[in-house]
Amino acid sequence: MGGTRPKRDTVERYTRPTRWFHAGVYAGVLVLLATGWWLLLGHEGRPSLLARLFHMPDTTLHKDVGWALTALVVLGLVVGVRAVRTFVIESLRFRRGDARWFLRWPAAVVTGRFVRHGGHFDPGQRVANVLLAAGLLVLVGSGVGLVTLHGGPAFAVLARVHKWATYFSTVLIAGHVLVASGILPGYRGVWRSMHLGGRLDARVAGRLWPGWLERVRNDRRDPP
Repeated sequence: MGGTRPKRDTVERYTRPTRWFHAGVYAGVLVLLATGWWLLLGHEGRPSLLARLFHMPDTTLHKDVGWALTALVVLGLVVGVRAVRTFVIESLRFRRGDARWFLRWPAAVVTGRFVRHGGHFDPGQRVANVLLAAGLLVLVGSGVGLVTLHGGPAFAVLARVHKWATYFSTVLIAGHVLVASGILPGYRGVWRSMHLGGRLDARVAGRLWPGWLERVRNDRRDPP
């Protein structure tokens, strides 16, 4: 007779509203990157796959999705002010031992043996959070400027800023997708924290965010 399969030990790292916000942001950013690079490479006037799918020119699709992403970010800042505060504080809180974490990180990507840290984000995530947030804010801000202005010196400056911010953000987003996808051995399973209900295997959480996992389990044992 087969025994009952033991219940898997999982934890919820992000709330459902946070996961939905993240999904909306990365869907918008991916569409903007796809249409932006299509236009940057000189294909304006030749509809991309996304333009044909949505039955509109790439320039219009890029502009409309840009406005939608701007509205989503503003809504997130207003409605999720507590989550934003936690994100900012945790992303800017650097600790002793971060340098050692970075030195061991290249090997840990393969072995999964990361140096212990006590933050909600690991040191690499904290740096990535700051750079990604800055890059996206520059992209959105310069994009709004380009839509509202019609030529002139300021328009030319914003166009250059928007282009270089696109290069910068593309590299960061590619790195984020690589890590978050769980393809790298040390990050295997991490993708579940934002997908499929957000229930993350406790062993994965303990490998990547040991201090955070301990706090979560202590809160379970000692409810307020």
